[in-house]
Amino acid sequence: MAFTSPSMIRSLGSPLRQAVLVLAATLAVPALAVTDPLGDFLPTYTGVQGADLDVLQADVTYDAGAQTFTFSAVLAGAVGSTSGALYVWGLDRGQGTARFQGGSPSIGEGVLFDGVLIVRPDGSGQFNDFIHATQTVLSTGSVLIDGASVQARVEAALLPSTGFDVAAYTWNLWPRLGLGNNAQVSDFAPNGSNAALNVVAVPEPSGAALLLTGLLLLTARSIAARKTRRTPASETAARDLATATGRQPSPVGRN
Repeated sequence: MAFTSPSMIRSLGSPLRQAVLVLAATLAVPALAVTDPLGDFLPTYTGVQGADLDVLQADVTYDAGAQTFTFSAVLAGAVGSTSGALYVWGLDRGQGTARFQGGSPSIGEGVLFDGVLIVRPDGSGQFNDFIHATQTVLSTGSVLIDGASVQARVEAALLPSTGFDVAAYTWNLWPRLGLGNNAQVSDFAPNGSNAALNVVAVPEPSGAALLLTGLLLLTARSIAARKTRRTPASETAARDLATATGRQPSPVGRN
């Protein structure tokens, strides 16, 4: 049974129920993702309109405890079914600019970035840092391809800030057919802007410990109270008989 299943929560007393809900809210992981319409290829895109170049959902999650980023996307078709397909996440870490606007054709108004994560269908990837002029190849196993989904896990140390706090980074995803010019970019997710990170916060150790301690105490009190209220029928009958006869009841169920 889940820790916060409805049936379990309803069975708890009011203070205990409140503690469980507070604890669950404290430890909950937000579920934010960008959704993108099916078939919304850019009018400036001149390549084949393969389903794996059409974004349906995208997300970038920052785990503050593990100090890692997880980049993920769901495409309209199996990843890599179009030869030459690439998946690029642009990151604005503090000095992002609308770099696509200066290219030909001019696209990506509102899409700001100062570095890009490039992921390939063969499971390889790299981060190009435009501010520090570096290229970092991702370690083997960092990229996971599964049908129409692609995911890359990157250590935060590989994506250094250029002005923002790490949790304040923003991003955009664009598939493209090869590298060279803006006409190769098939889609943006989100359209016309950057998205915020999905941040998994680290609970304060003292706060989490206090909540857990309180939950355990309330659980123990709730159990004790229920046991007190549930006096065995045999003992109740013995007390009633003693009251009627004026005799001291003998212990029930004891040798």
